[in-house]
Amino acid sequence: QVQLVESGGGLVQAGGSLRLSCAASGSIFSINAMGWYRQAPGKQREMVAGITSGGSTVYADSVKGRFTISGDNAKNTVYLHMNSLKPEDTAVYYCNAVRVVTTDGDSHLEVWGQGTLVTVSS
Repeated sequence: QVQLVESGGGLVQAGGSLRLSCAASGSIFSINAMGWYRQAPGKQREMVAGITSGGSTVYADSVKGRFTISGDNAKNTVYLHMNSLKPEDTAVYYCNAVRVVTTDGDSHLEVWGQGTLVTVSS
């Protein structure tokens, strides 16, 4: 069974920084890509940033220049470094893993974490 566990959310003032972590556990053979999504109250879930196993990254326009995604393939872990936070960044942040293959040969198209709340006060 593959699980994603996020950590690092919390309350921060506008202009501050936070780092989110997401660790994938289980008998993992490979992960094609990992990323972060967020969902604010009353809004749809949106992609924030993603990174492939080869290191290619993608960002939502709203976070470019402020957020940085990085990964550690050996640890099946992805990080989201968030700087210059704004109140509009307040949301539940979800970790996502795409095309996860286990050592048993099972494959999962997508796996989601339980989410971690980030609150940015003005």
